[in-house]
Amino acid sequence: MSNLGLALAIFGAAIAALFSGVGSAKGVGIVGQAAAGVVSVDPSKFSKVLILQLLPGTQGLYGLLTAVLLLNRVGVIGGTPAGLTVSQGLMFLAAGLPMGIVGLFSAIAQGKAAAAGVGIVAKKPEQSGKGIIMAAMVETYAILALLISILIIYNIAV
Repeated sequence: MSNLGLALAIFGAAIAALFSGVGSAKGVGIVGQAAAGVVSVDPSKFSKVLILQLLPGTQGLYGLLTAVLLLNRVGVIGGTPAGLTVSQGLMFLAAGLPMGIVGLFSAIAQGKAAAAGVGIVAKKPEQSGKGIIMAAMVETYAILALLISILIIYNIAV
């Protein structure tokens, strides 16, 4: 066995963390731009827009969790790295893809939905819950991606 299998698995972990982290950074930034305008006019709305800004950050956390679970499973964290075949490495690489790809796109989409929610807060702050719910609906797909990545990680024979 070469180190290529382990390298592929580590690459899968990196994809999960990197792509979902980039998406979260972009999504949080989109909401932050909208929120800053609202808060500059009415600072009392800060807590309402902060909740909306936090929502797209969860995909980055899910990607980090996926990466940690994958690295733990192959022994990079908390053990001796497994001697993986190229085939096993490719399977672990594939395990990181759902969270990485869905995390990237869902965090950006959630940022856009949350930015629209910031518009609700600006005009009708008492309706902020509706904006939160609309943005949170996007979260469903990130959670599904996290679930499938975890299921794949723990069903690969090592």
